[in-house]
Amino acid sequence: MFLTLFLFFLSAAVIYFACEFFVNGVEWVGHRFQLGATATGTVLAAFGTALPESAVTFMAVVFGETPEQKDIGVGAAMGGPLVLATLAYAVVGLALWRARRGRATQADCINADQRRLARDQAWFMGIFLFKVGLGLLAFAWKPWLGILFLATYGLYVKRELSNDEASLDSEDLEPLKLRPRDQDPSMFWAVTQTVMALVVIAGASHVFVNQIELLGVAMGASPHVAALLLAPVATELPEIMNALIWVRQGKERLALANISGAMMIQATIPSALGIFMTPWLLDAPLLAAGLFTMLSIGLLWLRFRRSAMSVPALSAVGGLYAVFAAYLGWHFYV
Repeated sequence: MFLTLFLFFLSAAVIYFACEFFVNGVEWVGHRFQLGATATGTVLAAFGTALPESAVTFMAVVFGETPEQKDIGVGAAMGGPLVLATLAYAVVGLALWRARRGRATQADCINADQRRLARDQAWFMGIFLFKVGLGLLAFAWKPWLGILFLATYGLYVKRELSNDEASLDSEDLEPLKLRPRDQDPSMFWAVTQTVMALVVIAGASHVFVNQIELLGVAMGASPHVAALLLAPVATELPEIMNALIWVRQGKERLALANISGAMMIQATIPSALGIFMTPWLLDAPLLAAGLFTMLSIGLLWLRFRRSAMSVPALSAVGGLYAVFAAYLGWHFYV
């Protein structure tokens, strides 16, 4: 148990410091591609940090030999969006509250393109409702519908890139960590740092997930609990770490865009894998995860659509995750 806890905290620390290098590198990559802050967060950063959770789903549904192992993949595909829609946004809200504590003016305002974030939530709601609906039906050609999810993500990326704002200004970027004295590092160095950081994040995330699973076994958690509560929190850690780093740097637009883009990936790519390789039939805990995800997204969409999102409202959605965890505990242990 001591070794498990040691590796748990060590891998979390490694993920955090690797994310420092990743966000720094991906900002320079976005600058070189002449992308704005929103597209950099929703496309580049989100795709990179979504690799660990997509890998968990892929390994479980493709190489899982038992129904329980495949359940972990389906649970991760449903639990990932839940964590992002609740905990990840709440972490940004709490980090903003802490960073602005003591400021008299505009302490509760969100500095982001809220209308654009509202459009992302609307896209997500449509895809997620279709995904949950498929989980209630059984028919022979269901696996082919996984292609629709991949195509939808492709359309989303095209929309983000075509509607992007002005590119990131190099004067607003911190020096590239691999080339701290270079005022204008080349694409080669920016990509090298980003890819190296991703490799470290993937490796540390793998160790972190293993320790989460061992802790779950030690606590007597069932595969469903590990799939819906423990594994998603572990695999979404890079997005949460990125958000914390960007909020600390005063770049909440990048932080929110990263979460928004990661949610679109979670709604499509892991879901497509699950639909391709499993019956994709959702039981009560998985449907409850979908319900709580939709409640959070609905609240976020309403506030973003009116450009009325505030720091307290953003922080409050984390409470829905606590209610879901309580429900799951009651469902399995009562």
